Amino acid sequence: MNESIWLPAVLVFIAAVFFTLAAAMISEAIRSWWRRREVARRVKPVLSGQARRGGDVHDLVKAEEEEGGLMGLATRLVPGLRGLGGFLEQSRLDWGLQTFLVVTVGVGLGLGLTFLILTGSLFWFALAAMLGAALPYFYASSRRKKRFKQFEEEFPESIELLTRAIRAGHPLTSGMGMVADEGPPEVAAEFRRAFEEQRFGIPFEEALLGMVDRTDLVDVRIFAIAVLVQREVGGNLAEILDNLAHTIRKRFYLRRQLRIYTAQGRMTGYALASLPVAVGIVIFLLNPEYVTLLFTHLVGQILVGLAVILQILGALWIKAIITIDM
Repeated sequence: MNESIWLPAVLVFIAAVFFTLAAAMISEAIRSWWRRREVARRVKPVLSGQARRGGDVHDLVKAEEEEGGLMGLATRLVPGLRGLGGFLEQSRLDWGLQTFLVVTVGVGLGLGLTFLILTGSLFWFALAAMLGAALPYFYASSRRKKRFKQFEEEFPESIELLTRAIRAGHPLTSGMGMVADEGPPEVAAEFRRAFEEQRFGIPFEEALLGMVDRTDLVDVRIFAIAVLVQREVGGNLAEILDNLAHTIRKRFYLRRQLRIYTAQGRMTGYALASLPVAVGIVIFLLNPEYVTLLFTHLVGQILVGLAVILQILGALWIKAIITIDM
């Protein structure tokens, strides 16, 4: 392809990137203004002494979880959007749901228009637009996975710190405050939020279950169940938490052993996924006209698109085979 085609494509892509960034910044500004307005509206009756005891404090702490305006209407009409907001919170992205949707649409259209100018094919436009729209989600998913992995590694140490605080005579809530102040950073952030929520009037059970919902990890669910059951029926909480920390460390050991046993399967999956791309590049270097036909003819474009889809399905299938949940 000559430079007269590449230059407009590059310019369109750059313009789409800047437009997406500008739209995301404007969306964040609007979201920040709306949140300040909602918080001010909720704080006003509290400051004027007209608030009800308990309920308004609870509503004030929950203010961030409620969306107003168009996004509030959208989350009520499309229930999956509310789950997407929780997904963004778990990935620790400082994006609102509105910003994430703007970035998704902007990246998808920018990449799609770039390929449309380069190839002139609506098929490649649709394929590139879908891939571009999926990139923000993959980025958020990668951050979420990395954060959860760090959380799982730090969690046994935090439980042991909480156990030592309980054995020293501190109540459970005070021990959670010590974990929030002295624990590993990722776990400390969640314990700090739960500790502050119960300080502001939310029942301890709700604050603990809120931490479970935000992390969505099996170990945290077991921890919450153990604590809530002990509060109902009694028992030695320190010993229960010690056993839980030991069990979690044992699971880490078994998980590492499984990664060793499935290493050959993972390497096979990587080889099978990269082999068609590597062979295609080699053939293109040896005989460009032979491969170019796949990208210029309609039948070739359809075959390439089907090959990409089948490659992705095959990679996901191999991953599902070698992944063992525990």
